[in-house]
Amino acid sequence: MLLQLTNMRIYGRCCLKKCKNLVGICCFFWCFSLVHAEVHEFSLKNGLKILVKEDHRAPVVVSQVWYKVGSSYEYDGITGISHALEHMMFKGTKKHPAGEFSRIISANGGEENAFTGADYTAYFQTMEKSRLEISFKLEADRMRNLTIPEEEFSKEIKVVQEERRMRTEDNPRAYTREVAMATAYQTSPYRQPIVGWMADLQSMQVEDLQHWYKQWYAPNNATLVVAGDVNPEEVYKLAKKYFAPLKAEEISLPGRDVEVEQRGIKRVIVKRPAEVPQILMAYKIPVLRSALDESATIEEWEPYALEVLAGVLDGGGSARFASRLVRGKEIASGVGAGYPLTSRLDGLFTMSGTPAQGKSIADLEQAIREELLDLQNQLVSKEELERVKAQVVSSDVYERDSVFYQGMILGILETVGLSWRLVDEYVDKVQAVTAEQIQTVAQKYFIDDRLTVAILEPQSMQNNTRRANQGGQGHGR
Repeated sequence: MLLQLTNMRIYGRCCLKKCKNLVGICCFFWCFSLVHAEVHEFSLKNGLKILVKEDHRAPVVVSQVWYKVGSSYEYDGITGISHALEHMMFKGTKKHPAGEFSRIISANGGEENAFTGADYTAYFQTMEKSRLEISFKLEADRMRNLTIPEEEFSKEIKVVQEERRMRTEDNPRAYTREVAMATAYQTSPYRQPIVGWMADLQSMQVEDLQHWYKQWYAPNNATLVVAGDVNPEEVYKLAKKYFAPLKAEEISLPGRDVEVEQRGIKRVIVKRPAEVPQILMAYKIPVLRSALDESATIEEWEPYALEVLAGVLDGGGSARFASRLVRGKEIASGVGAGYPLTSRLDGLFTMSGTPAQGKSIADLEQAIREELLDLQNQLVSKEELERVKAQVVSSDVYERDSVFYQGMILGILETVGLSWRLVDEYVDKVQAVTAEQIQTVAQKYFIDDRLTVAILEPQSMQNNTRRANQGGQGHGR
C-alpha cells in the first residue's frame, strides 16, 4: 500500500462495521487525487465552512460534519474524552431523545456513523439525495443542543472502557503500538491513545463532557462536507436554513506542540499474551503541514519523497518488503510500512512485522535496517519509481467510485489545517519526486537519534483465555 496513516487510528461507533466503503480507512489517501471536479466552498456568518463536491452518477449523497477536535487536543487527566463524547452524540437532545437520531436515519433508508481520530471527530450519513434535509436537521440540532444525560453516560462510559479492553488491552499488536507511541513521543499529544487511558475513563464525569462539548462543538469549529448527486447552491441554502441560527463559540485552538529533540535510540519490551512476536520501528519525521508552514525548515518536497519511499518499501507484492523479506530471504511472515503525510503534527514513519518461522526478532530488525541502508546508499531504480507513481494514478481511477472518500479527503485536509485545494496537487507532487530526493530523506530521517523500537515478547495465552471466558462483550458505538 502506498500510504498507511499511523496517526489516523480511529475509534468510533462504526468500529468499521457495516461500512464496506471504509475498508482500508488507514490508507484512504490512495485516492487523494480523485477529486478533479470542482469543489464549491461556502461559509456562514457563524463561521461554519461548507464544501460541496458534485458526483451525479447515482442518486446518493454523503453528508459529513468534521469537528477540529480529537485526542491530540486533550491533556493528561481527560484522555479519551473526544471519543467518549462521540458516543454521547447519539444519546439525545431535547428534540430527539436517545436512539432517535439513528432511528430516523434508518427509517429513511440511510446509514450513519462516526469516528474519532487524533486530529478530528467526524459524523456522517449516506442517504438518497432527497433526504439530505433530514441529515442537516439532525446534525444542526446536536451541534449545539446535546443533553448528555447522567444515566446514559454511566452506561456508555462502560461501553467505552470495554472497547478499550477488547481493541487494545486484549490485542497484543494494538497494545504494542500504544506503548510504542507513548515511548517515542515525550511532549507531542500523539503519545496519548485515542480511546484514552483506562484511569482517565474511570474517573471521567458528565461535567467533563459538557465542558468539552461546549468548548469545541460549534459551527466556527466545524466543516460541513457534502458529496454526491446535489446542486451546490441548493445545498448552501439548505445548510443556511438549519445551521445559520446556531451561535458561534469562542474557540482557542491549541498550539502545534513541538516534540522535543530525541537524542539516542529508544527501546521498549512489551510482554503480553500473544501467539507470535512482533517488532515495530518508528522514526520521527516531518509531515506536509510542517513543510508548508511559513517558518518551515524543511523542503516542501520532503514529505512527498517520504510518501513515495513508503511505496517503495510497502507498495504491493512487488515492493521491497514483500519481494525481499517475505518471499526472497524469507525472514518475515509479514512486514509493512506507513507514513502519516497529512497529520496535524509531525509524526512517525513506522515499519512493523513478524519474523518467519525459525527467524528471530533480531534477524528481522537487521533485515529492515539493511533495506533502509540500501535506500541511503543506492538510488531507487527508474523501474521502481515508475511502479510507485503508476500506483498513484491507478488508485485514483479505482477510488473514484467512492463518494464517501471524495468527501472524506476534503474533510481531513480542512480539519488538520491544510487546504482541500491540495487535492489537485498530489499526483503532480508525487510524480515530481526523484530518486535523489528519496535517498536524501532516507539519509536525513532514518537515523538512530530518531528511532524508537518496540518489541512484543509473547507470553502464555492461558491467562488471557481465562479472562476472556469470564468477561463480557462490549457493544461499542
